Amino acid sequence: MNDLLYKIAITKIPKVGPVTARNLISYCGGVEAVFEAKKSQLLKIPGIGQATAKLIVEQDVLAAAEQELDFISNNGIQPIFYLDETYPTRLKPYPDAPLMLFYKGTSPLQRPYMLAIVGTRKPSAHGVAICEEIVEGLQGYDVLVVSGLAYGIDATAHKQCVKSGIETIGVLGHGLSQIYPAQHRSLAKQMLEHGGLLTEYTHQEGPDREHFPARNRIIAGLCDALVVVETPQSGGSMISANMAVDYNKDVFAIPGRPKDERSKGCNQLIKTQRAQLIESAEDLINAMNWEKEDRSKNVQRQLFVELDEQEQQLVNLLKEQESLTIDQLAYHTQLQASSLAALLLGLEFKGAVRMLPGKKYISLL
Repeated sequence: MNDLLYKIAITKIPKVGPVTARNLISYCGGVEAVFEAKKSQLLKIPGIGQATAKLIVEQDVLAAAEQELDFISNNGIQPIFYLDETYPTRLKPYPDAPLMLFYKGTSPLQRPYMLAIVGTRKPSAHGVAICEEIVEGLQGYDVLVVSGLAYGIDATAHKQCVKSGIETIGVLGHGLSQIYPAQHRSLAKQMLEHGGLLTEYTHQEGPDREHFPARNRIIAGLCDALVVVETPQSGGSMISANMAVDYNKDVFAIPGRPKDERSKGCNQLIKTQRAQLIESAEDLINAMNWEKEDRSKNVQRQLFVELDEQEQQLVNLLKEQESLTIDQLAYHTQLQASSLAALLLGLEFKGAVRMLPGKKYISLL
């Protein structure tokens, strides 16, 4: 827990972004060592000048980090550091990716297929209908849909995901102590049961204007493909699309009428060959070569998986209780934590259990 305190604290140092923080951790040999380093030591690190070194040494950020620890503990938030195994693999390669993520939800952040859907906050009725049709067409594919929980296309995508039984993640431009816009609180609550909410901001941080362009890089980094439904030539959706291009993601756009302001961005992306033209979910699926889930294979795997006595005991417990943490499993089974961790890892390899955010386990059998 003390280690987590410093991981959070380093994100609170003014003017120390993800790139600088990674550099500091690398040179100092660990996140806690950054706070123990003297100013003279920090100045020897490439890219660290007098002003930054002074901020690192003199800035008292541990109190704010302690408040965040309390919030995380009291609200079931999963903190994810960039060196953790649970950090999204699609996001990890980018140097500007967040150092810390805060996640609340039920869906794992690693899925076979991940799709971002973005668009204008003021869509036409046609744009809303197209967005709904695309999401509905994803049923049967093991896809997770990412968007920004904003008005318009974002909210439409999230709502249709919930309606269609497709898991969806909302990437927020503020901390998890609030929902912005407030009108989407009910939708956000539904999403916690059908995906989750993800942010790089601690709970004290509000929806400041500069947070949203930064938020868009997470949306672009998390996905395999990004679809722009309707957008003018400037705005958040174009930022997300251009970031996705820079990240070598597949970008798609729905074409619109030439003089329609809400379609000018999509048409521009297609015209400049930064996005492929699609008109349906089928176009997207064919372009990405996605395959439907073979549920019969899952059934076969579940029927014939071989478990020893201890493994079967764990699976039976999880079936009875729906989900349990490793501490709860240790209490019920009286097994040592090291033995239990090895058993659970083996069961994960066999496809018998899965770990959810918050380190809760569920049975898949």
